[in-house]
Amino acid sequence: MALPDQPVDVVLVGGGIMSATLAALITTLEPTWRVEIHEVRPALAQESTNAWNNAGTGHAALCELNYTPEKPDGSIDISKAVTINEQFELSRELWNHLATANRLPGGEGFLSSTPHMTFVRGAANADYLRRRYETLRTHPLFDDIEFSTDPAQIAQWAPLLMVDRDGDEVVAATRSAVGTDVDFGRLTNAMVTDAVARGARLHLESEVTRLSQRRDGTWRLRIKDRRWNGHSRSRKVNARFVFIGAGGGALRLLQRSGIPEAKGFGGFPISGQFLRTTNPSIVAAHQAKVYGKAEVGAPPMSVPHLDARVVDGGSALMFGPYAGWSMKFLKNGSWTDLLRSVRPGNIVPMLAVGLKNLDLVKYLVGEVTANDADRLRTLRAFMPSAHPRDWELITAGQRVQVIKKDKKKGGVLEFGTELVTSADGSIAGLLGASPGASTAVATMLDLLERCFPDRSSTWHPRLRAMMPSLGGGEWDESFELDQLVDEVRSDR
Repeated sequence: MALPDQPVDVVLVGGGIMSATLAALITTLEPTWRVEIHEVRPALAQESTNAWNNAGTGHAALCELNYTPEKPDGSIDISKAVTINEQFELSRELWNHLATANRLPGGEGFLSSTPHMTFVRGAANADYLRRRYETLRTHPLFDDIEFSTDPAQIAQWAPLLMVDRDGDEVVAATRSAVGTDVDFGRLTNAMVTDAVARGARLHLESEVTRLSQRRDGTWRLRIKDRRWNGHSRSRKVNARFVFIGAGGGALRLLQRSGIPEAKGFGGFPISGQFLRTTNPSIVAAHQAKVYGKAEVGAPPMSVPHLDARVVDGGSALMFGPYAGWSMKFLKNGSWTDLLRSVRPGNIVPMLAVGLKNLDLVKYLVGEVTANDADRLRTLRAFMPSAHPRDWELITAGQRVQVIKKDKKKGGVLEFGTELVTSADGSIAGLLGASPGASTAVATMLDLLERCFPDRSSTWHPRLRAMMPSLGGGEWDESFELDQLVDEVRSDR
């Protein structure tokens, strides 16, 4: 049974951090607009935004080596690290604005102050880390970073890294005390709750099955109400603007939209697992996020890390990820997702990527066939004293890495995010993975600029009031991370 058309200004597809961020911005900038959020799951933030899936590290490029590649001449390129750090600062500014305005109901504890470290083994890796440190510390955004090759100092920063370690092994580490751990699931729920209080409508178990553009430029969406088991209950919605922030489900919806800008894109799904412990004595001994160096052939999102986590107010340690492979594009998706995403326009890019990334295929095969002993061995490279009785294996979310056309190579595999927008600005979708959630604010600001250029001059003063560093301004040095953490904890 189809219900009558309900014209709205904005439809947000997906109930993760991207849609939540865009909802927070739009309901602030245009409080009279009609906004709808549609999430296929029974609750918000159940896929990549969920803290036990992929999101968690406040990615500020303080510890992730893939953001600081080594050039052929041996120098370190920090340009991407600077960009990501600046983008994360925008996120912090918006969160601060919402927290101080009492606009994060139920969001207490979503942000924790957690030092970020990088830990490497071997003389060559130690030399690279030293050169990275010396380059980063010259930039104001990274001037607090510390470096050491002294086992005693590293043990003071993160004791579990050094307990039972061979005293002759060459090790090195950097540490930044201004790092964070973010419960993006809790943050998403708080932001959507605020958006609903400001007039947005939230629809759970609501699946967008079709979308097409009408002659007047608006979009007609067919939406299935999945709460009605065994019944064909759906409705049609007309929208002036559509954002597809459905994680791994975004690719197929963009393809169904028929916009030329989505042609040629493909997706390569990668799943993951983590080892987790809630043993109080172990958790208390490791209050940091420690990133290492990826294995040869491993994708950047598979960089091993031992993370202190705070989720729903409880503390834990996670180690991983252990990469896997699945044809699903979502953790709760279908085994046919990959096959159904293949189109005439993306076959060549997908085949080209497959042929040119055999090292990645080899790596994934090794990960999929790994057993408990293999996973423990990898953990003990970080934490030599680890015992299997303290750790449980959990399944993380699905990530869909972007495959796009390339004139010279046929196709390339991208490990970042890709914002796809139509020429008329009436629809946009986000593809890809890391740094993802941490840079959601910067990504959504980019979307507003590209899709609503006629409103930029009107919106910019309000955006600057919320995020002072926009437009070339300086990050407010009087605002400290501890202040935001305290404000969030005391909110309401």
